[in-house]
Amino acid sequence: MVSSIAAEFRRYKSLGEGAIAQLSDAEFAQTSSPDDNSVAVIVWHIAGNLRSRFTDFRTTDGEKPWRNRDEEFVSRTVTREQLLAKWESGWQAVFTALAELTDGDIDQNVTIRGQAHTIGDALLRSLAHTSYHVGQIVYIAKAARGSEWKTLSIPKGQSSTYNRNPGHETPDSHAAAVKQRL
Repeated sequence: MVSSIAAEFRRYKSLGEGAIAQLSDAEFAQTSSPDDNSVAVIVWHIAGNLRSRFTDFRTTDGEKPWRNRDEEFVSRTVTREQLLAKWESGWQAVFTALAELTDGDIDQNVTIRGQAHTIGDALLRSLAHTSYHVGQIVYIAKAARGSEWKTLSIPKGQSSTYNRNPGHETPDSHAAAVKQRL
């Protein structure tokens, strides 16, 4: 189970990177309306959440006292290098923690905001939360690129062709295909 969850995290990391790669630095800060989150804001939130949840994953509460969640949602203008450094800081925490887990750990408890969760539940919760926000990044990037968008999944109108030879059904093969398309 841990290896499957790690693979799904790699898939969503790749999808986010595939969307980010298609944007200009200026587009990282753009929003459709004042109440919307930009890609930069979402990246800051994902990174903050992942760092908080997975730093000292088994020994401290997943909501760290050093995390300032509200600050993650402040509008910001950043360079590609800053955005990717922040992005990587979150993912590094996830993959470091996952590398230390085995399937035998799944039923043990960790805490998030003072509430006990099994490690399995905490991992699934984090995967769902992260995939939700990566989907937002993909949507924003696709809208910004319009007809220049390079699909990160099966191209529109190509389902029948793909179904005759499905090659990207595993998370890792899908992640590799995303990187190859760009």
